[in-house]
Amino acid sequence: MKRSCVAVVSGGLDSAVLAHHLRADGWQLRLLSFDYGQRHVVEVDHARGLAAAMDVRHDVVDLRSAGALLSGSALTDDTVEVPDGHYTDESMRTTVVANRNAIFAMVATGVAVADGARAVALGVHAGDHFIYPDCRPPFVAAAEHLARVANEGFLAETFQILAPFVSWSKADIVRRGAELDVPFAATWSCYRGGAAHCGTCGTCVERIEAFAVAGVADPTEYVAVKAR
Repeated sequence: MKRSCVAVVSGGLDSAVLAHHLRADGWQLRLLSFDYGQRHVVEVDHARGLAAAMDVRHDVVDLRSAGALLSGSALTDDTVEVPDGHYTDESMRTTVVANRNAIFAMVATGVAVADGARAVALGVHAGDHFIYPDCRPPFVAAAEHLARVANEGFLAETFQILAPFVSWSKADIVRRGAELDVPFAATWSCYRGGAAHCGTCGTCVERIEAFAVAGVADPTEYVAVKAR
């Protein structure tokens, strides 16, 4: 079984660094993105750009019908406002999309089985742990176990669900991206999905802070910079 990996990429900063990090570690990549009707679907265009720049295969999975059923999240429900502020704010819980990473991981596992790949990779990091239960180490371990049980006899014993950033801060990811010359300006984080990053939603705040803490110049255009 070849040392290939199906990496779930959104077009955001974390997943762009993930793809470059995996390549630097010797993995052959296939990138997978999801259109689940998210408000910031512009991120998928950035994922396409990432794949083109890296010259790797990229597929976009249409999950819009499933996303329409996952109401109650600011990312999938137009009646819920995208909140401003830091991730530690209680309001940021409205950005949780039920079971999202589990769905993504299992679709990616199916692709890995069909492709004969040895791994699936996710860009989850420690900064996500407070709000998102599907970004924590127990989730990664459980997803790998489920992948093995659901595909017994079809996966190599060495199959893994990789989450190399699961104990890293976002600033750590920015530093690694700088080392790998990741084109940060070509990534998308903002949950509002406008023409430019809003600068005030949770992901924008986190992005601004990560560059500042990492000591790396932030090339992102923000509509507002109140989060600084």
